[in-house]
Amino acid sequence: MPVVVVESPAKAKTINKYLGSDYTVLASYGHVRDLPAKDGSVDPENGFAMTWEIDTDARRHVKAIADALKHDNRLILATDPDREGEAISWHLEEALRKRRAIGKDTEVSRVVFNAITKSAVTEAMKAPRDIDRDLVEAYLARRALDYLVGFNLSPVLWRKLPGARSAGRVQSVCLRLIVEREMEIEAFRAREYWSITATLATPRGQEYQARLVSLAGRKLDKFDIPDATQAELARAAVESRDLSVSAVEAKPASRNPAPPFMTSTLQQEASRKFGMGARQTMSAAQRLYEAGLITYMRTDGIDMAPEAVHAARDAIAARFGPQYVPKSPRMYKNKAKNAQEAHECIRPTDMTRDAAAIRASDPDQRKLYDLIWKRTLACQMEAARLERTTVDIASADGQVGLRATGQVVLFDGFLKIYEEGRDDNGDDDGGARLPQIAANEPAEKRAVSSDQHFTQPPPRYTEATLVKRMEELGIGRPSTYASIVTTIQEREYVRKEKNRLIPEDKGRIVTHFLLNFFRKYVGYEFTADLEEKLDVVSAGDADYKQVLADFWRDFSAAIAETSELRISEVLDKLDAALAPTLYPPREDGGDPRVCPLCGDGRLHLKTSRTGGFVGCSRYPECRYTRPIGGEAETGDRVLGEDGGDEISLRTGRFGPYVQRGEVTEETPKPPRASLPKGWSPDDIDLERALRLLSLPREVGPHPEDGEPVEAGIGRYGPFVRHGRLYANLKDADEVFTIGMNRAVEVLAQKAASRGKGRAGVKPLRELGEYPEKGGAVSVMDGRYGPYVKWDKINATLPKDVAPADVTIEMAVALIDEKAAKKGKGGNKAAPRRKSAAGK
Repeated sequence: MPVVVVESPAKAKTINKYLGSDYTVLASYGHVRDLPAKDGSVDPENGFAMTWEIDTDARRHVKAIADALKHDNRLILATDPDREGEAISWHLEEALRKRRAIGKDTEVSRVVFNAITKSAVTEAMKAPRDIDRDLVEAYLARRALDYLVGFNLSPVLWRKLPGARSAGRVQSVCLRLIVEREMEIEAFRAREYWSITATLATPRGQEYQARLVSLAGRKLDKFDIPDATQAELARAAVESRDLSVSAVEAKPASRNPAPPFMTSTLQQEASRKFGMGARQTMSAAQRLYEAGLITYMRTDGIDMAPEAVHAARDAIAARFGPQYVPKSPRMYKNKAKNAQEAHECIRPTDMTRDAAAIRASDPDQRKLYDLIWKRTLACQMEAARLERTTVDIASADGQVGLRATGQVVLFDGFLKIYEEGRDDNGDDDGGARLPQIAANEPAEKRAVSSDQHFTQPPPRYTEATLVKRMEELGIGRPSTYASIVTTIQEREYVRKEKNRLIPEDKGRIVTHFLLNFFRKYVGYEFTADLEEKLDVVSAGDADYKQVLADFWRDFSAAIAETSELRISEVLDKLDAALAPTLYPPREDGGDPRVCPLCGDGRLHLKTSRTGGFVGCSRYPECRYTRPIGGEAETGDRVLGEDGGDEISLRTGRFGPYVQRGEVTEETPKPPRASLPKGWSPDDIDLERALRLLSLPREVGPHPEDGEPVEAGIGRYGPFVRHGRLYANLKDADEVFTIGMNRAVEVLAQKAASRGKGRAGVKPLRELGEYPEKGGAVSVMDGRYGPYVKWDKINATLPKDVAPADVTIEMAVALIDEKAAKKGKGGNKAAPRRKSAAGK
């Protein structure tokens, strides 16, 4: 029977159901080959030859496919319908040919489908083709470029900037966007302005709001009332005059629905509405696609198949009525220049099936499907019809003019089901509904108020607005948005707080290094132009090796030139470039480079494993340091006293920390403790600070040798330690509560995973799975007697209960009781595990 290969087991299971027993459907589990992370994997001196390597896990999957081909001489490659999918198929064929699993008589074909439905799969099987060499070459060019940049630029960063992790062709440009936005925010100076609002009433007593728009016969601009004095004069001018309605204008208006989703807009909307990150969104979308519920989720296309348009219109009529269906279908035109990414839009495969009708237990999948279903139906619905009313109010002498605006929805149209979310600074196109107002009627003043405002800095990027900006600049592609945004966070160049992306000092220093020594290669236009060249390659209109040669010629020269620089030269140049940010003018007019602690040293940019910081030139005599972004304006505070010492929360170059006492000659290094990951400075009080400063905490003597077991928080996070053996803990709170049984178990697991020490603790009895939540429940033997265990919860058995008498019901009751006690103590209860069926 023919062997069909797809990427994932879930996709294989769905397709196997459609094709039946006449086919063998296997999974490749993603890419089977990649460039090894070593010098020479791409050889510019030998026509950019690439050396590929199959990893250990992939060998098993390739072998399984090869074994299946022994019984059949037909191979059908059915990987995803984009450049990455084409590359996986090419890699598979190449790897199988090297194994001689593909013979002269083996028929190899490629099929693609945009949705995993029975009709789409069976139709695709009727239209096999060869692997698209142009798409493969576009992949090869992109992969070679990423390797050449990363493998050659990252070592320069390591040598010149201790603590830098890596650089990437697109990730560094994305990081630049975030860093430059932060610099805009820091350079921003708020500007004051005022507005005047009047509460007016009609002769019938109905109130409405109007704002002052003209004064002394002149139209007011935003900053024309700059301070409280001018605001009071303007308010008095309104209060001292009788007002009447000079004009009423009602205009019809309409709102059209947004187009259906493509990758970037799906990520943006999921972030706006649910706070979901790009990777989280794509993971949920991948599962929905593999289950046959939506079309392919990596696309730049917004067009919809004709049969899908008709199905959507039928579903709208059936669910909402014919008045919600426009006379002719709405047609959306693709913006994507590159055909390789411009598949059909992301839509449900069955328009009649809403979120309540699908089988998806995961909340992310259910929310995302609901979003896609509503957006798809909305894009084929009638426009919303509105009436927008503008009322002008004026004084008899023409010195004062006010305006009230309102809006009423006459027909909701697509708003019946869906309204697109908005990013920061979205214009308000709405307005309150106004009462019935007629021209020339008096407007009674009920109240007049003046309100102070300040201009706001540009907002920090969310993942949604960052992807939107990348798309606008032509940086990245649908298949790379999520991985780029995720990578810069994993490299600790950027952190996410309250859904906002904030650059770390390490990210700032890397960006400024690249801007000063590799400006061309983190340029927005250069990166976008290179993406366009890769699109031209995918269309078969350019030689990918020529694109690589043109890039490598200048890039290799820049690498060679920078490699000769000393670290001191790099820091001097960066210090000068960053001077306006690092050393802003002081209010007293003094030298901003003079150390504020010792008064003698000079401040200068320095580097460490955590990134850049500003330090005193008299180190180690003076230990003054501060982050690149300057001293924290908020957050640093005294928490209280303990034993005569002041306990304070501070911000340093390594982030927020708590400190006991002050730096003195007798105590040059007072006790300090950094806040663990996930702890917000806003939540720190004296009690939590003292707990941190008390670490490490002794859990007790180890039952085997009597040596102390300690729990603490180190540079790699929370841990337990016994001698020279360290084992990580998942939650920082567990450091303060972990008991000996749990500590011994964690240490034993760590020792076993290293291949030394005693084996992991074996249970006395296995009781089975925890009802509903899943996960094994066991009876264990501990130093303090037998106990039952589930996940991280250990509950000691009552003294009158023998291990042999414990039932699953008894164990669950003990575990629940212990979990409830931990919850009262401020610790998280054990996480809910997926059931065995959900794994």
